[in-house]
Amino acid sequence: MRSRHVLLATLIAALWGFNFVPIKVALDDFPPLLMAALRFTAAAVPAVFLVRRPPVAARWFVLIGVPLGVGQFGLLFIGMSMGMPAGLASVVLQVQAIFTALFAGLLLRERLGARQIAGMAVAFAGVALLGAAQAEGGSPVAAFLMCLGGAAGWGLANVGMRRMNQVTEQPVDAFGFMVWMSLVPPVPLLVLSLVFEGPGALPDSMRHVSLAGVASLAFIAYVATLFGFGAWGWLMRRYEAGTVAMYSLLVPPFGLVSAALLLGEHVGTTRLAGAALIIAGVGAGSVRLPSRLRLAPARTAPSPTPTNEVT
Repeated sequence: MRSRHVLLATLIAALWGFNFVPIKVALDDFPPLLMAALRFTAAAVPAVFLVRRPPVAARWFVLIGVPLGVGQFGLLFIGMSMGMPAGLASVVLQVQAIFTALFAGLLLRERLGARQIAGMAVAFAGVALLGAAQAEGGSPVAAFLMCLGGAAGWGLANVGMRRMNQVTEQPVDAFGFMVWMSLVPPVPLLVLSLVFEGPGALPDSMRHVSLAGVASLAFIAYVATLFGFGAWGWLMRRYEAGTVAMYSLLVPPFGLVSAALLLGEHVGTTRLAGAALIIAGVGAGSVRLPSRLRLAPARTAPSPTPTNEVT
């Protein structure tokens, strides 16, 4: 990648890591399900009137929008509102890479390699360690499980996106798809908000909303979502997916540092160890080395059959 594109990928990772701080701030003003609905509404309007609708069947907006909007962000916001620290939430959410591989194997019949299986084992060991630390520290385990469910929702949405790209004749613009897909989640999220948070959630939030809450919601919708996904999609169209995806491993460190500096969150040794295992497992299972960096096998006596590269 060119140096300026490396800087762009790093900037996106920094924004996505820092994004967990505004989420925590906005949750002081909005209940989680309503906030998720407002986040997608803000991302869709007015951009939907300025961006051309991607040429894909309507069902893909639903099949991807529901697990992404309700699954990932709905559960993530609930977990953080229940007490999940912002920095650790940024780590747990990266387990989506492992869930993506699992769901792709189950739903798309994609085979899991030994490296992926090993990465899953390491990552889920980190998840178990974080869960144990959460319980020992007196924090709600349910909050941790909600964030883990959010990672599963993201993984399911990733598989939907992968399948859509497989059956679509022409490449789908990531930014345009994100804008139009954002029209889907507000409907189920608002229904769930009415059921679980009550009909007074919206008027109460509007009466007591702060400038910090509004600014945080705007950052989440416009900077982290529209700019972040738009720029990420732009990089994906120019470089191999594995090359760009490697930079997503910078999100948890940026998230942990931002939460520590701005929210005063303290992460103990056990939680740091769990976070390190998750990042290492996700990296081992999802990042592919360029072919020129792979080790070539040692040459031996000539053989009538070709020798495969060691991967």
